[in-house]
Amino acid sequence: MTTRGVLYVHSAPSALCPHVEWAVAGVLGVRVQLDWIRQPAAPGTWRAEFSWQGRPGTASKLASALRGWHLLRFEVTAEPCATAEGERYSATPELGIFHAVTGMHGDILIPEDRLRAALQRAARGETELAAEIEKLLGKPWDDELEPFRYAGEGAPVRWLHQVV
Repeated sequence: MTTRGVLYVHSAPSALCPHVEWAVAGVLGVRVQLDWIRQPAAPGTWRAEFSWQGRPGTASKLASALRGWHLLRFEVTAEPCATAEGERYSATPELGIFHAVTGMHGDILIPEDRLRAALQRAARGETELAAEIEKLLGKPWDDELEPFRYAGEGAPVRWLHQVV
């Protein structure tokens, strides 16, 4: 069974670009050469995106391979398939990494234990419920990444396939 998804590298310093390619190649099992373009939302950085196809769990492996670089902003998505829900990973230097399970229409599916924990924190007065729900939906990551997403409109997309 395979799924497909997209890796969006929203911003990376030029020195990090070849390392991103090597990390992605290590996950996909094929040579990777991304088409890097300047990122106008953060002068001096570069962006790239490409579509991939592989086994369920590939998005998680890609996010794990990239999460260690503090200066990198990226997102990885995976479509749902017959054996797995979809996924979305978002990462920023300031916020770290966000993970969400997504349904067949792209909606974020929040597990009930995470909702219960948010309710309990709000009931204890540790936080506001609205703020907890925003975190569960990834709003802080969306807010930070939106200027980088917008700046990437019209960027080329390349398809890469994982050796299965």
